[in-house]
Amino acid sequence: MAQVHGQCDEQFSGVRAAFERHLDGDELGASIAVDLDGQTVVNLWGGYRDEARTTPWTADTLVNVWSATKTVTNLAALMLVDRGQLDVNAPVAQYWPEFAAGGKAGVLVRHLMSHTSGVSGWDTPFALEGMYDWDASTARLAAQASWWEPGSASGYHASNQGHLVGEVIRRVTGKPLKQFVAEEIAGPLGADFQIGARKSDWGRIADVIPPPPAAWDLAALDPLSPIVRTFTGPAADASAANTPAWRLADMGAINGHGNALSLTQILRVISLGGEAGGVRLLSPETIKLIFNEQANGVDLVLGIPICWGIGYALPNAQTLPYLPQDGRVCFWGGWGGSMIVMDLERRLTIGYAMNRMAAGIIGSDRSESYVRAVYEALGVQVPGERVEAGQL
Repeated sequence: MAQVHGQCDEQFSGVRAAFERHLDGDELGASIAVDLDGQTVVNLWGGYRDEARTTPWTADTLVNVWSATKTVTNLAALMLVDRGQLDVNAPVAQYWPEFAAGGKAGVLVRHLMSHTSGVSGWDTPFALEGMYDWDASTARLAAQASWWEPGSASGYHASNQGHLVGEVIRRVTGKPLKQFVAEEIAGPLGADFQIGARKSDWGRIADVIPPPPAAWDLAALDPLSPIVRTFTGPAADASAANTPAWRLADMGAINGHGNALSLTQILRVISLGGEAGGVRLLSPETIKLIFNEQANGVDLVLGIPICWGIGYALPNAQTLPYLPQDGRVCFWGGWGGSMIVMDLERRLTIGYAMNRMAAGIIGSDRSESYVRAVYEALGVQVPGERVEAGQL
């Protein structure tokens, strides 16, 4: 049986058991953390950093968490809202004047944060490496037109939400997004998380193992559809996350590096009402904005029903039925299965990060089993089966 390290309160022994099963099966290396009422009740890690299984996953192992990064980027934006420096109902162009080009003067800040702006990718041709150049890539986003009527529907801003929200943050504060996160979020909270990764930390990063091919065939779809335009502008390449250029870039949608513990140390701020570890980042009033529904229907890019609040997804019985459908719960995850869940009713935060990517974009069989085990430990029944992106 695989060896699991860390601590786990007896109440959550089912989480440890699930982790052991997956480490003996489809998991390579991973970490799981659970914070309940401000206390870390689960902090587990195990497996290996590399596919050859020569380097163990340790307590300080970092991994690219893909779109779980978005949860931190949107927290940064909400902090500016809390400070009175940013209004989610104001036009983006109020802070970033160039963004009004291409008929986008009416796009609001909340549209960027809820994936409803119509700017879910870059106009092609656009290479993946183009994302690494902040000034050029944000200038291109500012110049192009929306691909659908802003606010009318969601279309997942897969690779570029960090550039969009991050440029607003830079215009307001004068700080690049990765600097803001380091100095005003990760630093004060003592969380081992960063957008990109410092060269001094590369030796403890677990390379990601790319997932199986996507379920959908983009070539068979309308080339002008948001899904095709998003996933070809740029085309995704999971192995790029293992390169120096990726780690040096500032991409608040997709290149956050951390682990389950650091994700929970940051996002528990939301679950706990705005303050964690004696550090207050948000007020209860600002947190309420998260649950202001912005879109609820089939996402134009992911092709599955998603309910979006401001900055985070809200539970949907079809997409993630293993989350409670009552009370205030918000979440998001990353390509391949990483996950972060904030349950305000139970003052609960669940984090999961791994290196072997599973099929799908929102959760995986592994993340589902861990989340279910947490809720079972709390006596919460969450029946139902998950729907994969591209299945509808």
